[in-house]
Amino acid sequence: MSTVTVVPPAVAQSTGSRTARLDNRIPYASFAVAYLLGHGAAAISAGPDPMVDLPGWLPMTLLAIGILAGSVAATRAATRAQRGAGPAEVLSGKLLGTAWAVAFTGLFFAITGLAVTLDMPELHTILWPTGSAFVVGLIYLAEGAVRRNVLHYALGSWLALVSTAALFLTSAGPYWILALAGGGAYLLATVLESRRLADG
Repeated sequence: MSTVTVVPPAVAQSTGSRTARLDNRIPYASFAVAYLLGHGAAAISAGPDPMVDLPGWLPMTLLAIGILAGSVAATRAATRAQRGAGPAEVLSGKLLGTAWAVAFTGLFFAITGLAVTLDMPELHTILWPTGSAFVVGLIYLAEGAVRRNVLHYALGSWLALVSTAALFLTSAGPYWILALAGGGAYLLATVLESRRLADG
């Protein structure tokens, strides 16, 4: 009587350790600051009776600075994780990188098309912040699945859900949701990422 030995796929063995060591602490912290300050500034200055009268450019500038810093940090972390990777891992990384450009181009077309077709230019104000968080959440879902990173996957799930649920609110409501639920999730993910790396 013969026995059959099942060998796990080679790709599962070669990708687990390298991608699991991808350090997202600096990107998470940068995005947390961006959400808390950028969307927070928008929340306190939005609506017919704002809590604080801020210049219109300030919330977007704070958000953009934090997102730029987080994007640079995320790119560096991903690049470091790709060093010495096999062809399958490199291809996955390139496809995920391209997904960001495709997704945000599609979002631009969707928001601009709706605003023009419905003759509602004010849609930009609410759909860009919520739509961006939704797209980021979906890409995090994909990255988490490919890299077997449950924390990244969970963060993506949360961002996708809270950003779209925020559309049910009016005035400053969506900004409060993005600042507190989105920024808070990034802060929690920063802490949990340290534990994930220590356990790995």
